[in-house]
Amino acid sequence: MRIVIADDAVLLREGLVRLLTESGHQVVAAVGDGDALVEAVVAHRPDVSIVDVRMPPSHTDEGLRAAVEARRLVPRSPILVLSQYVEVSYADDLLATTGGAGGGIGYLLKDRVAAIDEFLDALRRVAAGGTVLDPEVVGQLFARRRRDDPLRELTPREREVLALMAEGRSNTAIARALVVSDGAVEKHVRNIFTKLTLPPDTEQHRRVLAVLTYLRN
Repeated sequence: MRIVIADDAVLLREGLVRLLTESGHQVVAAVGDGDALVEAVVAHRPDVSIVDVRMPPSHTDEGLRAAVEARRLVPRSPILVLSQYVEVSYADDLLATTGGAGGGIGYLLKDRVAAIDEFLDALRRVAAGGTVLDPEVVGQLFARRRRDDPLRELTPREREVLALMAEGRSNTAIARALVVSDGAVEKHVRNIFTKLTLPPDTEQHRRVLAVLTYLRN
């Protein structure tokens, strides 16, 4: 594979160059900042790029932003991001680039590089268009989405009612579909409004807001 490496830590960068070269791959560029990464991806169109999240000048998210920009300029350009810690918001931003641009995305903790065979396998899968996420990243993504999910407080029956509301059905039609009374449906609808903390406006307005919340999740 033809590979670009972007990491401001010289020892890690040179270590990756040696590891990949000895494994039969060609490192076409090894750079230390985000701007150079974008330039290298545009110039070389590599099979995959390995990118550190934190790079100069602020050592926050320059690497990630450069990776996103590289995929904008070279759609479907595979990127494997390495991070010292789990940065859930960064992982979310990176995964958002798969929409309409294909897969070819990976997010691993730097510790995984020590497991050479697993690291090289992850690199191959990303280059082939797959998505590779560190198990710790997956766990934290799920945990955050559970916390952020506005529907998490709804009972299974209330979710059913909301799904039917999203189909445009009236309370009477929902009652027929679920074989319950109109009064039971009205109670479920009131509970949905309360749990979604929708403002006390007209019922029709709240129904629209409830359906929009359901469709976004």
